[in-house]
Amino acid sequence: MDSIIKNSLEHSMTYGEYRDLMKQLVGEGSTTGPEKTEELIEFTKVNESRMKRWDKTIKISEELKDKIMAVQEKVTWLVITESWCGDAAHVVPAINKVAELNDNIDLKLVLRDENLELMDAFLTDGGRSIPKLIMLDNATGEVLNTFGPRPTEATNYVTRFKAKYGAITPEFKEDLQHWYNKDKGQNVITDLTEMLNKLESKVCQ
Repeated sequence: MDSIIKNSLEHSMTYGEYRDLMKQLVGEGSTTGPEKTEELIEFTKVNESRMKRWDKTIKISEELKDKIMAVQEKVTWLVITESWCGDAAHVVPAINKVAELNDNIDLKLVLRDENLELMDAFLTDGGRSIPKLIMLDNATGEVLNTFGPRPTEATNYVTRFKAKYGAITPEFKEDLQHWYNKDKGQNVITDLTEMLNKLESKVCQ
């Protein structure tokens, strides 16, 4: 596991580099991943627009800012993503907003299909669901926690729908996009703040 994580970190990107990659892909009419279908290329184009909007508009309350900035432990957030992923377009900008507030959080991103060994070590219910955040202790390399692919409220929303109807439908995916737009990244921010607070509590014990 250590070697898999180390290798992924060596080939990781900063958030700025990832955003530049997405802009480049849109300009080229392309997408990340081995499949360059028209559908995935269109998803990347839409997601670039979404992320550009969230980069400008996501806000964090003063209360949560204080909690995030108080974290003293040096950690790396290794995020697995792809440009075509709808959830990632909403979630990853919020992750970045949190990481920007504290120099002790080092945000790195890797592409799923270029890091399948890493992805397969952090499956969600047996699936390669993204985005996935892996929180690492910089001093020891230990995996402290994980987050994703969706924030808690969105996860519960999806779980309830699957329990009732068996599978996610295109109509539900549209509803989920509306949920993200209404939430404005707040559920992601709250979840990540709680994850950081748990880390601080563990250190203090």
